[in-house]
Order: sequence, then structure tokens, then C-alpha cells
Amino acid sequence: MKLSGFQVMKRLIILVKPLMPIMLIAIMMGVLGFICAIGIPIVSIYALLNISSISLMYILIILVILALLRGVLHYIEQACNHYIAFKLLAIIRDHVYTALRRLAPAKLDGKDKGDLISLITNDIELLEVFYAHTISPCMIAIIMAIILLSLFASMNMMAMIIAFIAYFIMGIVIPYIVSMIGSDIGQQNRNAIGHMSSFLLETYRGLTTLFQYQLGDTRKEEMLHLSDDIDKLSLEMKNIEGSQNIASQILISLSTCIMFIAMFIQYQNGIVNINEVIMCSVLMVSSFGPFTALSQLSNNLLSTISSGRRVIAILDEEELISEVTTKDQVKFNNIDIHHVDFKYDTEMILNDIDMTLPKGKTTGIIGKSGSGKSTLLKLLMRFYDPVKGYICIDETDIKNINTTNMRDMFAYVTQETVLFHDTIENNLKIAKLDASHEEIVKACQKASI
Repeated sequence: MKLSGFQVMKRLIILVKPLMPIMLIAIMMGVLGFICAIGIPIVSIYALLNISSISLMYILIILVILALLRGVLHYIEQACNHYIAFKLLAIIRDHVYTALRRLAPAKLDGKDKGDLISLITNDIELLEVFYAHTISPCMIAIIMAIILLSLFASMNMMAMIIAFIAYFIMGIVIPYIVSMIGSDIGQQNRNAIGHMSSFLLETYRGLTTLFQYQLGDTRKEEMLHLSDDIDKLSLEMKNIEGSQNIASQILISLSTCIMFIAMFIQYQNGIVNINEVIMCSVLMVSSFGPFTALSQLSNNLLSTISSGRRVIAILDEEELISEVTTKDQVKFNNIDIHHVDFKYDTEMILNDIDMTLPKGKTTGIIGKSGSGKSTLLKLLMRFYDPVKGYICIDETDIKNINTTNMRDMFAYVTQETVLFHDTIENNLKIAKLDASHEEIVKACQKASI
């Protein structure tokens, strides 16, 4: 079931809990920073309205202090937010690697490797936008709305109602509309980038074959086609972002005009004085900072939510084979395969396999390509479980043998050999990380290499 944007954000926010004190500091600094920013035009207008009774030097000192504080407070807010973001990205990567290890090999057998690489790199990296530029701005906007609406209410209730409607449209209505329009495009964009990563990975791995059969130009055309698809999706997202910016600017100008007209009408009716007309108008036009930041988040969140959805899908995916850790140790003995059936999806591969592999003897399994030889070995390693029947080692079902204990009994060489970018010695040490040089030499001699 596809998670909604709200459900994705809820899941991502839960991870912030251990870093909540730092998040509270970021929110506090953000609120104080916006108060300083809004305070600059308000203090200036107040000074002009009372220029005969206020010292110009005193006002200049206040303005300089507010400007400096705005910079310092904004820096602290951003430093806290980015500390939280990069700390959580490291935690999420650890969770994803753990999930991939848990899902391997059965659930990853058919997965697109390039798409997984894109998820581990690009998708997780995009979550930085959510943690560094979404959570605290939302909280700052809510707190600033309460402060600003209280200030408007102290001057005039009509001004407070106009400001509330403007803030609500800017901070909630516009982001909601943008999210509704662009959510599918964001998901398509992330999927297209994942597909491009897979395509590039396959191309790099098959360069020799491509050159041999002179397919470079064909592959290049396919790559350009995929790139054009991503460009089209990115352009659609930019168009949505441009429309959002236009709507936000129109709203700021329109709401300021409405505020001035409404307050001027009340001034003519003797309800407010001219100072309140000017102060409400200036406060209206200068107070959109927190809500504009909130509104603009919807553009970045189009990709971020899609990336979060892909990451959560991996974290939530159920493994086919669960590790066993609480059973008694078993020693290697005969392997008994009792009437085993196995199929990939709906395709039956093994049917009623019944045999014994005796300890101390060499057993060869022969058959046509695709007849299930490799699949049988994967069942012995318990990469998969049989659809029917069971496999025993020393008369113990392998489902009841500790996974580490069972894997230690096997040396499994696959058809696809993978060498890590390291020395031959370190590649061999994968079987035993603390092996001595003498042990490695002895193993190589036994393998006749």
C-alpha cells in the first residue's frame, strides 16, 4: 500500500526524537531570528511616526543590533538543523544497510542493483531537505503565526482576521495544492533517476561487450532518451515551483493591499488612528517570511517525500527468510533432502527432490541449464525455503539451526564471481577475517591456486 505524504513525514519525524533538544534550540533561534527581521521595518516605521520624540542615534543602534542578531540567530538555527539532518542521514543509512542485509539474498535477487544504489545515495541524501529545512520551519511558522496574530489582534480584530486568512493560504493551502499536483511527478522523477542509475551501472559493467559488438551508439541513444525523460519531469516540477512562487508573491501584494484598504476604511470611520493603519500595513507586508519559507518547502518536498517513501518501503519490506539465533549448535553430518518442491513465483523449478548427501563423499549434481542445480544449492544455504518438503543436517531441519552455525558449515562458490576492489588476500579473508598469512597460503594450496 502506497503511503501518503503525511504518513511518510510522520515516519521520518519519529527519528528526530533522540535529537529533540537540538531541534528545540533550532526552533527557538528561528523564532527569535524572524522577530528580529520583522522588528527592523516595524521599529523604523515607529521611529518615523514618532520622529519628534525619539533620538535618531538610539533608533540606529537598535536597528544595527536587530540586524546583527538576525544573522547570528539564523546561523545558529541552520547549524542545529544541519547537525540534526546529517546525524539522522547516517542513522537512516545504517537502518537501510541493516534492512538490505536482512532482506538478502532472497528479496534482493530480483531487485534492480542500480535502483538500490540510487536509493542508498540520492534518495537518502534528499532527506536532508526534510530534516534541515522542513520540521523547524513548520514549527517556527506556527509559533510566529500565534505571535503575529496576537499583535494584530491588539491593534484591530479585522486586521487579525485578514492576516490569519493570508497566513493560512500561504502556509497551508498553497503547499497542499502544490503537493496534490506534483506528488505523482515527484515519484516518477525519483523512479526515473533510479532507472537511469541501473542503466549506467549495466553500461559500465558491459563496456567490453558493447565495444566488441559496436553497440556504443545504440546504448548512447537509449541513455539520451532516459535523460530526456528525466529532464521533462524536472521541467514539470520547475513549472510547478514557478507557479507556486507567482501565487505566493501575488498573495503577499494582494493581502497587503486588502489590509491597507480595510484599515483605511476603519480609519475614516474613526475606529483606528492613522498610526495603526500604517503599522498594520507594514507588519502585513514584512511578516510573510516564516510562511513563505513554509510555502516554498512544498517544491522540495515533491522529490523528498518520494525519496522517503522509497526508503521506508525498503525498511518495511518483510524478509522471506528470518535469521535463527536461539537454537543449540549443530555439527555437520549427512544432508537429507526430503521431497522438496520449489518455485520462483509461479514457475516450478524443483519437484519432489528426495536425496541424501553423505558426509565425507563428493556428490555431483548434473542436469540441463535451468533445471534447478543452483537453486538446490541456494536451498541448502537457506537463501530460500522450500515450498514443500524439508532439508535436514544431522537430522535437524535447517529452519531450526542457527543461521550463523549453518552458514559456517558451507563454502559456497556462486556462478557470478565478485572480487572486491582490494588485494587477493583481503578478498580471501572474507571467509575468516582474522586469518593469518600462513592460513591463507594453505587454503590457496588446497584450492590449487
